[in-house]
Amino acid sequence: MSDVKPEVKVGDTAPDFTLKDQDQKDVKLSDYKGKKNVVLAFYPLDWSPVCTGENKCLTDDFPSFQGANAEVFGISTDSFFSHKAWVDALGLKHRLLSDFNREVVKKYGLYFEPLNCGKRATVIVDKHGKVAYAKVQEIKVARDDKEILAALKKLS
Repeated sequence: MSDVKPEVKVGDTAPDFTLKDQDQKDVKLSDYKGKKNVVLAFYPLDWSPVCTGENKCLTDDFPSFQGANAEVFGISTDSFFSHKAWVDALGLKHRLLSDFNREVVKKYGLYFEPLNCGKRATVIVDKHGKVAYAKVQEIKVARDDKEILAALKKLS
């Protein structure tokens, strides 16, 4: 019996979690409840070509996400050491969370067993702690920030 749940869907209560960011600081999803929408950008691996381009785009669009009253977190199964080196190398503005034990990707139904990592997916958790947007993509296809920002606009 697998501990991987079905993929998270719009309307679900977002599973809470606490993960360490690249600076080893705890980030607890429920701390944003009632305050901000949260964009969870799940991606497979630091340093890979599609993920690098995607995270650079998230940083380029960071002001737009801030303007939409949203907090953006990249989440992968890499260590916070890898995240720190990658953030510094790319000059990323958003925080990266380390799901090294694969607990969160499994809670969200986003575990990708063939590579022992998370799927490429975007989940927006609204201020009430509910999933307002969820999109899982092909592992080699980058997400579209415009689509994510449009979904955030509907929440304001």
